[in-house]
Amino acid sequence: MLPDTSHHGHAEHFESLEQQAHAAHLGMWVFLASEVLLFSGLFTLYAVSRLQNAAGFENGLAHSEKLIGSINTAILLTSSYAVASAVLSLRAGNRRLAFGLVLTTMGLGLSFVALKLYEYSLHFREGIWPGGRGAMFDRYRVPGVESFWTLYYVMTGLHVFHVLAGLCTLAWISWKIENGTVVAPHDYPLSLAAMYWHLVDVIWIVLWPLFYLTGGA
Repeated sequence: MLPDTSHHGHAEHFESLEQQAHAAHLGMWVFLASEVLLFSGLFTLYAVSRLQNAAGFENGLAHSEKLIGSINTAILLTSSYAVASAVLSLRAGNRRLAFGLVLTTMGLGLSFVALKLYEYSLHFREGIWPGGRGAMFDRYRVPGVESFWTLYYVMTGLHVFHVLAGLCTLAWISWKIENGTVVAPHDYPLSLAAMYWHLVDVIWIVLWPLFYLTGGA
């Protein structure tokens, strides 16, 4: 959980608010590093599976929803800009604008999740279910196609979970901004939330070409 600044001071085990903010940022960097390690392992698994089953991955990519994936990419890039602008606005003392930009970020994040769930529904209707189950796998008996879709659901599903966690954090931050307990210079909870949101966006920027754009070779 992000540190509470409702008292506009620092916790008693810190000498100053600056020290508390520094410790919070260090903790966030450690957390983000662990997230990078998690997804790096999945990216490595993807690379190995793809090298071994290029035809199956090519078949999987042919059935991906490229338009939805690309729209979601634009949505997340816009949301990153919005949350970064919110940080700058709060530091400039414009609390109302910062609040609005955080809400905008949340709206874009919810749009991303809604589109992703719609995309899942399209795959389910096509007979593409997690674990290599469904009519599509009976039609296309290509080695590796089950691996592609299993990794697709695992990696994009894990990403959606991270988006939802980010949305919950931003909702809490927006409430703190609205009631005036997260304001400059006590604004680092918002910058920490923005750091996490940027990581979520960066991970998607890697997932986008892996599951939507690139060929099977």
